[in-house]
Amino acid sequence: METRTVRPLTFKVLITSGEVEKTNSVGRAVDNIAKELMERNIEVIKATSSDDATAIIVSDSSLDAVMIEWEMENSLDVITALRYRNKKVPIFLMQDHSSASVLPINIMEMISEIVFMLEDTAPFIAGRVQEAAKRYITSIAPPMTRDLIKFATVHEYSWHTPGHTGGIAFLKTAVGRGFYEYFGENLFRSDLSISVGELGSLLDHSGSIGESEKYIARIFGADRSYTVTNGSSTSNRMIYMASITLGDIALCDRNCHKSVEQAMAISGATPTYLVPLRNYLGIIGPIPPEKLTKESTTELIAKNPLSHNASHHRATHATVTNSTYDGICYSAKRVVELLGQSVDRIHFDEAWYGYARFNKMYVDRFGMYGKVEDYPDDAPTVITTQSTHKLLAALSQASYIHVRDGRNSIDHNRFNEAFMMNSSTSPFYPMIASNEVAASMMDEAGELLTTESIREAVDFRQMVMKYNRELSAETKNGWFFTTWNPDEVTDPKTGGRVSFAKADPELLTTNPDCWILHPNESWHGYGDLEDGYAMLDPIKVSVVTPGVNRDGTMAETGIPAMLLVSYLDAKGIVNEKTTDFTVLFLFSMGITKGKWGTLLNAMLEFKRDYDVNTSLRTTIPSLVANYPERYEKMGLRDLADEMFVQMKSTHQTKIQSEAYEILPRPDTSPYHAYQQLVHNNIEQLPISEIAHRTLGTGIVPYPPGIPLLMPGENAGPADGPLIGYLTALEKFDRKFPGFGHDTHGVENINGTYYVYCLKKNA
Repeated sequence: METRTVRPLTFKVLITSGEVEKTNSVGRAVDNIAKELMERNIEVIKATSSDDATAIIVSDSSLDAVMIEWEMENSLDVITALRYRNKKVPIFLMQDHSSASVLPINIMEMISEIVFMLEDTAPFIAGRVQEAAKRYITSIAPPMTRDLIKFATVHEYSWHTPGHTGGIAFLKTAVGRGFYEYFGENLFRSDLSISVGELGSLLDHSGSIGESEKYIARIFGADRSYTVTNGSSTSNRMIYMASITLGDIALCDRNCHKSVEQAMAISGATPTYLVPLRNYLGIIGPIPPEKLTKESTTELIAKNPLSHNASHHRATHATVTNSTYDGICYSAKRVVELLGQSVDRIHFDEAWYGYARFNKMYVDRFGMYGKVEDYPDDAPTVITTQSTHKLLAALSQASYIHVRDGRNSIDHNRFNEAFMMNSSTSPFYPMIASNEVAASMMDEAGELLTTESIREAVDFRQMVMKYNRELSAETKNGWFFTTWNPDEVTDPKTGGRVSFAKADPELLTTNPDCWILHPNESWHGYGDLEDGYAMLDPIKVSVVTPGVNRDGTMAETGIPAMLLVSYLDAKGIVNEKTTDFTVLFLFSMGITKGKWGTLLNAMLEFKRDYDVNTSLRTTIPSLVANYPERYEKMGLRDLADEMFVQMKSTHQTKIQSEAYEILPRPDTSPYHAYQQLVHNNIEQLPISEIAHRTLGTGIVPYPPGIPLLMPGENAGPADGPLIGYLTALEKFDRKFPGFGHDTHGVENINGTYYVYCLKKNA
């Protein structure tokens, strides 16, 4: 018979005293307390100085209680450092009775208890610490996670799914046991059936799961929040299916994720696109504010051929990507003010941006801005999606939907119909718990975690720019990479301008003005943009490779970014996204100086290998192994030069910008195009034959997954930028095997690009 027992709680306590292990009265008292704690199965860590204690506090988040000797030098610094990182962990101040009356009020506000080492007994003090640690552990566990752990730790026989029954089934075969031991017992104990009533239901948002979603809503400033276990792609589809139906018009950011395209195909929405700016590097910028006014959106809808068949000529829904994949974030408050004149529901796709609420850098730049109670009833309803697994700490596929109710809001019961249509009836409980823990982490230490990420990104950016300045000055042809950010910032103390590389890191870490896209600054390349409307998110770092001038012309020589990416990959360093001349690195909460130091060192090694034209056999050995005839005799600089010449001859970067700046003619809606796809009224054609044909599927370059052509759109003329860009990519892929572009909707057959088009009679 399978038995389950309650596992005792174990704790970790830090004792900080300058008298540890000394033979005086205080030293003996401290040692007696430590021994008593260890006899209670409590792990004890000792620190003999404030510096040692602070280092432990910074590096170890698993402390359940901290005991600090007040008379120790700089004890106030230790308490302050601890409270900066953790506002709830119990702090016991150890002292003798004589000094109790002189404690400052600010210390009394930060500590939990005072213990008198020479008067109270060691068992009494240890008992107080143990109980405080127990209360602390209980208080920080969010509702669903707490109940899940409790249920998974102690429960009776189960006769429900999943069939592995807490992992027992895996133990019956060798391969199953290996799988079980790799992931650990707790994972399988927590993988439960929806039949477990004690935890409630994700589909009707009851019980602990319902409490969890209310908990998340409070933390993120929403009227309602939903946990989604199929990723933000599914979250976007849920929102569209709840908000819009066949014939309704949706204003849609052309810089939308593929899932929004799919949502329109499923829901029957009639898209009218809002086109964002692009700069000299091909980096996607914001939709200009003048394009969001009622006059502009009305004109866009009127000019859209598909809107003539719409059920009515007013937009029902609007979608804006915030922040963009390269880190451009809007003033959400300003977007709501502008778009709210013409639409009642505004949907911010914030898949990469769930942390924004928790740092002053991003005030008013996220959908759930401000306080729920301050949001006007007559303002538009705002809905956001956030991929908690991307830049928060949740398991893959975990996502949030947040709703701020306003005009024409969708009540919970109606919204839940779309939620249930797109949800599994067998959700993964550890994923639900991870969503809740991600929220709890931000509630506990969001400002600390985000500030640390920003600071690491700032340090990396400044170091790259420092090396660029030094290495470029070494010789006439000296060079190094740069980062995409302002060249100069304003020092508020003097009012003067200072170079970004030499600016105070604290200023760059805390002052949003340093990251604003101010009008006509050449670094961003978006022209006369409304001041304060958009900002670059500092944690999304684009490393820029040489090759493109700020006026959009190509330099004499250059280094395609994909070559740097391939070089880094050979060293075990994987980036997030690559354009022709930029490489995106995400400085998430898991990034440390050690990680970015390794990246920076690899970039310096690339420069050295490039400058001396080190053989590809040494720098990217897998490339030579896979394509020996093509690359065996080449060096790193040889390949860079050849790639650059190819890109320059086809005008690849310029054509890409042109392709994304135009709106293709829609011949039919994504909904109708998908119907024809299902009925097989399509044909696969080489791109040399798709001029003026209607696409049956979208064409979506990855990453990051932004449509070049939507289903139902016309490919345009053979000499137009859409076909021209695809042709340039096709030529590049043929010439440089191993560097092929990942473009969804395109099949590369023996070096020729093929796409699906609707049959002419469809």
